[in-house]
Amino acid sequence: MSLGPLLNIIHSQTQHSWTNRNEDAFKALFGAPEGRYPKSAAQTVSLRAPEMSADSGVAFAAYIHYSNPRSGPYSGLSFVIFPVPDAPCLVGLVVGTQGLSPDEAILGRPGHARKVQAICSWLNRQYGEGAFVAWAKQDPTRTDISIPDDIKANARWQAYKTVFDKYGKELYGLYCPTSDRTGTEAALAAFLDLLFEERGYQPIASCQANYESIRASWFEHLMPTIERVQLIKLLEVRQYVIVQGPPGTGKTKIATELLLDEYAGRGQSIQFHPNTTYEHFIGGLAPANTSSDLGFRFTPTPGYLMEAAAQALVDPDHNYLLHIDEINRADLAKILGEAIYLLEPAANSHRKINLPYDFGEPFHRTFFLPKNLHILGTMNSADRSIAIVDVALRRRFAFVSLWPRMGVVEQHGCPTMQEAFKNLVSIFVEHATDDAFPLVPGHSYFLESDETRAKEKLHVNLVPLLEEYLAQGYVGGFAEPVRGYLQRLRSL
Repeated sequence: MSLGPLLNIIHSQTQHSWTNRNEDAFKALFGAPEGRYPKSAAQTVSLRAPEMSADSGVAFAAYIHYSNPRSGPYSGLSFVIFPVPDAPCLVGLVVGTQGLSPDEAILGRPGHARKVQAICSWLNRQYGEGAFVAWAKQDPTRTDISIPDDIKANARWQAYKTVFDKYGKELYGLYCPTSDRTGTEAALAAFLDLLFEERGYQPIASCQANYESIRASWFEHLMPTIERVQLIKLLEVRQYVIVQGPPGTGKTKIATELLLDEYAGRGQSIQFHPNTTYEHFIGGLAPANTSSDLGFRFTPTPGYLMEAAAQALVDPDHNYLLHIDEINRADLAKILGEAIYLLEPAANSHRKINLPYDFGEPFHRTFFLPKNLHILGTMNSADRSIAIVDVALRRRFAFVSLWPRMGVVEQHGCPTMQEAFKNLVSIFVEHATDDAFPLVPGHSYFLESDETRAKEKLHVNLVPLLEEYLAQGYVGGFAEPVRGYLQRLRSL
């Protein structure tokens, strides 16, 4: 395989014939049928692999931008391996010590950093076996920031101290090889595929299946989503969970399905809005009809939470679910009041609060939450006009995300929908800031299987949403790609 010679260099732990071996490994990457990339891709990078003695500095082999000089300091994005004694070569992506140019557009694009982080997250999950084997900087352009001290102090990484001392500020994506050569090969493929993709090249046809498989694996870490079975287990452990995500990702759907299936209908769904109050949710005085001349009087009336807790107490052998849709549309601090004290599933003692009125059975003037009451909130990460969930509540709820799923669109959407989904997700992945990224529309906008109806649904459902994003300035940093996408949709 084309990566074989480079893989052997990384695990050989010797600098013998360093230049020649790297030249052979570099050449093996290009051209059919044995290479991974087309021959023309070799024109976009140059190999720098100088022979170095033990006292002449930090040895390396780098694939750098072709415009750099043949020797001396270089600039721009590069793929680099660093040999060290008694350990495999460190593998990574680096910014040249002379600065970002000519790759400032690549390095400064949110998508590049986002993809490197996803690759490293995948490598840790897939090949780390519980250890930390990959690291990515939040912003590759921040060459004033070095590798964190806790990474340097990690026993697995200490073999590369000389590398960190010299190039710590320039490194922004790293893989620390283990004895598992499969992991190293995956890291090489992912980093090199990204490097050449940014240069406008993909692997040749014979390597496309491997390329797509690796890309799909780390792409899942760009938008990590929780599965239904995981959500069920989390509710069992934490009791109080909030599912957040962009519009159209199925947050309310998964909650209602859980209520009907796993909880067998034991529970209820409510929806918060800006006028929801403490009295609505916990309980308070409410008018009731009487036989007096006044016609009504105020009596203590349980709210949604107290009603749910009472229902859960009736059948302690089964769990009860309170689903709160749009949980962040209301002022949660005011709605919960002192009841926030009760939202502590790991509390050592059974927590209780005193109530200002006697609400009758089963609580009277003392309120508590039974262990079999689960609360599942859902919230739309695209709604910027609503209250922010404060830190105190974030500590008490487990927060998980639902993201758009390509697999769902491939299963239920026609080719037009699939293409529209891929193009839109690509725009958000590449250009959206971290604040705007959670706005990417979900898969439910793309689930029409009929071609004719698909075009109509895109026009009446997706187009207005994106137009609203533009009008509100939510996608201001990448408005032009979104406008271009809208033009394509309107031409359908």
